[in-house]
Amino acid sequence: MEKTDAYRVVNGVSDGMPGLTLDRFGERFQIQFFGPELLSQKAEIVAAVREVFNPVCLVVKERLSSSGKSLENPPMEVAVGTRELAVGIVREGCAKFHVDLLDTVNPGLFLDMRSVRLEVEERFRAMKTAAGAAQLNSVENAAPGLRFLNLFSYTCSFSVHARLGGAEIATNADISGKILDKGRENYALNGLDLRPGEFFKGNAIEYVRWALKKGLRFNGIVLDPPSFARFKGFNFNVREHLMPIVEECAGLLNEDGFFMVSSNYSEFNLEHFARDVLAAVRTRHKNARTAWMRGQDVDFVGSGATKDSCLVATLVEC
Repeated sequence: MEKTDAYRVVNGVSDGMPGLTLDRFGERFQIQFFGPELLSQKAEIVAAVREVFNPVCLVVKERLSSSGKSLENPPMEVAVGTRELAVGIVREGCAKFHVDLLDTVNPGLFLDMRSVRLEVEERFRAMKTAAGAAQLNSVENAAPGLRFLNLFSYTCSFSVHARLGGAEIATNADISGKILDKGRENYALNGLDLRPGEFFKGNAIEYVRWALKKGLRFNGIVLDPPSFARFKGFNFNVREHLMPIVEECAGLLNEDGFFMVSSNYSEFNLEHFARDVLAAVRTRHKNARTAWMRGQDVDFVGSGATKDSCLVATLVEC
């Protein structure tokens, strides 16, 4: 792909390989087995990837237990290269990101949201251009600095794109200090300075309620929560708790802002999801409209066909 060197090569049954995915992260590759269908042919598959792609490193992960249960800490094997070579850098548009194929299940960048990240950057670039034009016309009416909010931020990839597009502040909220440190590394990798208020270690819901009390407003918000999470005795369930959070977040959104909401929860229906998100946003912005609704990116052939290849995402404009 011209825009990136990190993408999905094989997406399970839709590519004729049930229970198996193959991802490329620059010169590094990752095979994941989500089912037993092709596990007995692991050696042959590894040999084929080595021959076709000549990877610097190839990591194999078995994501299901013998009983068929999903594993959060799956067995990992370095089939080609060394553990040190599992770490590297990938590019995505103007951005660069650190990846580590042996750092838990996720290497540091969710490939299925690439187009949304690139769109966030372009939206901020357009807003910056418009703000600059307004400044030329009237200093008194000049727009304040552009702000972006990234909830459940993971390694802050959305925020890197927002800052590259022209956001003055890109705030990241995540309960993991380790993950936020990786976000800071991604900022540094892209030559971005760290600004006050950009990293919040804690419950994203707590941040939203604090920001509402402070009267903060954002030009763009991304809300991409896990399906389930636990924090300080609170059990987050995306089916039960997502839409109330969307409604609260809408109170932080500028009248001309955008709000992207997504989930990998396999039981969500895309059209119903987009409808519910719009209804929640309209409790604060009556003229809000759905700009788009979509599943995974173009390299995820047959998105939604299996539980390990699901995404519902929608973007609302105010």
